[in-house]
Amino acid sequence: MSEAARVYAEALFEVAKEKGKLDSIGDDLVQFADALSGNRELQVFFFSPHFSSAEKVDGLKRALAGADPEFVNFLELLVEKHRMTEAFRIRREFEEMWKKENKRIDVTVTSAVELDPAVVAKVGEEIERQTGQTVELASRVDGEILGGIVLQVGNMVLDASIRSRLEKLRKSVAQAA
Repeated sequence: MSEAARVYAEALFEVAKEKGKLDSIGDDLVQFADALSGNRELQVFFFSPHFSSAEKVDGLKRALAGADPEFVNFLELLVEKHRMTEAFRIRREFEEMWKKENKRIDVTVTSAVELDPAVVAKVGEEIERQTGQTVELASRVDGEILGGIVLQVGNMVLDASIRSRLEKLRKSVAQAA
């Protein structure tokens, strides 16, 4: 992650928190980044050195008329500092800070076969109980793990898959030989 993106995200986060607009500015950032990501013409306009900062700021003001003034000022700063290309990284950093502030954690349960939703929910509840955080739960199927489950809790991975156990067994047999 870019150091500049982290610094800009922290600045936006602190202003949003101070003004009591954490959720609304976060939503504006997500909408802006999604619009930018989905529109090649917007990317060319904001990322190209062929357009002046004044033209870009003017375009921002017209496109975001009525938007939160702090958010518009933030985007103007990105334009003036030629950092608009950091918008996607800033979004990711901001979302991570928002999750930490709101005590939320991403959990992905991966299994070889589709699990009963009640089982997945039970896993989520147990992680919530142990961490004291609200779990944002996702479930996916990966036949390559053969059996068992792999839990990704935030940045930590707990691998209780058969594939992992077989790989450990293979390594210990190879060392013994």
